[in-house]
Formats: sequence, structure tokens, C-alpha cells
Amino acid sequence: MYYNITVNIKNTSVKYMISIDDFAKIKIQTGTILEALDFKDAKKKAYKLKIDFGKEGIKHSSAQITEIYTKEELINKQIIAITNLEPKQIANFMSECLVLGIYSENGVVLLSTEQKVENGLDIY
Repeated sequence: MYYNITVNIKNTSVKYMISIDDFAKIKIQTGTILEALDFKDAKKKAYKLKIDFGKEGIKHSSAQITEIYTKEELINKQIIAITNLEPKQIANFMSECLVLGIYSENGVVLLSTEQKVENGLDIY
């Protein structure tokens, strides 16, 4: 069984056909934002996020979500992120996970849980 996955990289949509086994390799989990700071060294306006993934621990991420969210409203917001990507150096910051969102005409809208759940739960 295969699923169509669309990846938006620099505003270019690329479709890849992946198997369920490929999809199972992606670790998507719930986490709660503990801290949001301005990322002044980033090329594009972004925040540095500190996210609690429960038993998985604390991870950091750079997120270009400044158009819709203030730092204050991000604190304690539960989000969904990919937690098993290789860390990526962005300016002087190491991003350890990818916070998931949807591009809208107003900016990136974060994917989040409808109800509060335990941090670190796997998304299937």
C-alpha cells in the first residue's frame, strides 16, 4: 500500500510515493511549547522554541510562525512535530525537531491537538 505525500520545499510542491513502511519511520509526536524566543540570527523571521515531548525529553526547534503567533500565546500550546529528523544547524542554533503547520494566506498555522493530551504520544 502506498500513500501520496506532498512536501512543500521553498514553495515548490513535490509529490513522493512512499510505502506504509516508509511512513512508519516518521516519528510524529505531541509536545508542549515551554519557551519561545526571537531568533534574531535567522535569515527569515522566526522563533526559537523549547518543546517538552514527555518521556522523549526536551527538544528545540526554529519555526517561522511569527506572522500569526506571538511568543506569549505559544507558551503552553500543545503542538505536533516530527521528532526523529536529523538535527539541522540554522545560523547559530541547532533545530532538533520539525513543528508541523499549514501554509495559509495569513502565515503558518500550527497543527495542534483538539484536547490536551500527554506529551510524547505518537501520532498514527
